[in-house]
Amino acid sequence: METIRTESLGRRYRMGEAEIHALRGVDLVVRRGEYVAIMGPSGCGKSTLMNLLGCLDTPDEGRYWLGGRLVSELSDLELARVRNREIGFVFQTFALLPRQSALANVEMPLVYAGARAADRRRRARAALMRVGLADRASHRPAELSGGQRQRVAIARALVTEPQLLLADEPTGNLDSGTGGEILALFDDLHRAGNTLVLVTHEQAVARRAGRTIVLRDGLVVSDLPNRGGSDAVA
Repeated sequence: METIRTESLGRRYRMGEAEIHALRGVDLVVRRGEYVAIMGPSGCGKSTLMNLLGCLDTPDEGRYWLGGRLVSELSDLELARVRNREIGFVFQTFALLPRQSALANVEMPLVYAGARAADRRRRARAALMRVGLADRASHRPAELSGGQRQRVAIARALVTEPQLLLADEPTGNLDSGTGGEILALFDDLHRAGNTLVLVTHEQAVARRAGRTIVLRDGLVVSDLPNRGGSDAVA
């Protein structure tokens, strides 16, 4: 079963008098339970592609199906629901609310989804337990290490049980040891059946995935399985 399918996906931007082709007809399929890394030099279109896959932006050309639904046919309300409930986002900068506890940060997607307070707390605690931070629920971000903050961000991404987890340079602000712990957590999530798409500029990080897609000048120039990487979950 496919989680992602794109067909001739294109995106252009205006910069003064110039028109920048960020993506030039990208065809991509990600199956349910697959772990995919996207690589490429700066300016190749990685972030643009992630924004389109996360329904944060719309393409100028082509079509995108998420879980079998054509995204361009969804209403604004349906798109908001998809972003809130069906896609989990993990950012390099963690994007946590500094004055809120870890538990409150993890609860935020459920707040927007309209879940009741008791249900929010129960599900947020379960998500923190899943990433090994059950004992840090009351701590604010400033009281946590970088790795712990990223684990909170991952718990927040998982709390709605999304069909797709998108991670943009999730180890970029971490030292190598802590980054390795986060990647081990992604391995665990993949083994549990989650679909992961990760953007990275590091070969060692990409090799953890089952497959690596390389972008250059807005085009897919390589899409190959990783020897020794994770296999897609059937």
